[in-house]
Amino acid sequence: MSKVFFITGAGRGLGADIARQALSAGHQVVAAGRRPERVAQALGGEQDNLLATALDITDPAAAERAVAATVDRFGRIDVLINNAADFYAGFFEELSEAQVRAQIETNLFGPMNVTRAVLPVMREQRSGHVITVSSLAGVVGVDFCVAYSAAKFGIEGFMESLRHDVEPFGIRTTIVEPGFFRTELLNDTSTTWAELSIDDYAARTAATKKTWQSMNGQQAGDPAKLAAALLKVAGQEQPPLRFVAGDDCLAAVGAKAQELLAQVDASRALGSGLTCTDAA
Repeated sequence: MSKVFFITGAGRGLGADIARQALSAGHQVVAAGRRPERVAQALGGEQDNLLATALDITDPAAAERAVAATVDRFGRIDVLINNAADFYAGFFEELSEAQVRAQIETNLFGPMNVTRAVLPVMREQRSGHVITVSSLAGVVGVDFCVAYSAAKFGIEGFMESLRHDVEPFGIRTTIVEPGFFRTELLNDTSTTWAELSIDDYAARTAATKKTWQSMNGQQAGDPAKLAAALLKVAGQEQPPLRFVAGDDCLAAVGAKAQELLAQVDASRALGSGLTCTDAA
């Protein structure tokens, strides 16, 4: 059955792959990005089933305008895919306060802005599916990713809690946790390096930055295959709360789960007797 997909960050990378495959499958697609003319060009030009719309996800009013344009064109929104993101890379002390705030503004508040604009439409329909792209770094703290992880860990909490808010209205939620895919996140247009420099970090910063730059375009994950998997998730009547994507992320999340269980056992031993069971 044809659905209306609203996809952020749809002009390149994973967002463009999702949009192309959704169009090929016969769905109606709203492809949102800062420059809608470039988005449309990336997806093969104007099409009856495509609406390329302007959207800066950090602007709540822009999100509301994009949603209104979607409803005017297609009448509904069945699947929201919060895909747009950027990456502020660096050690915490070398990232300025402004950079950390900008990272969280885009990668946490951005998806919240778009979701807030879309939910009234889905509530009225009594149906919908909110899919938000998190990251391996949203489950496991990763070197040189402190601001990015802070935002993605926030996404995890937001989406896991949102599920309880919206399930009574027939709205489903899914958190996508990709490992390293060739999504263009490491391109210069998406990555911003720490603007401060501290001698104690200098050698590690130079080496780590070189490593991250060398990874661009060499990541093992295929974004076209991930896009196809996400379309399958969007087609499920009971989609999973989490979709862990990529062998590297499956291994890392599995290891984190085992680590958490070990910490629970250790905490149980340390914390015995902390709960008061006697009547006051």
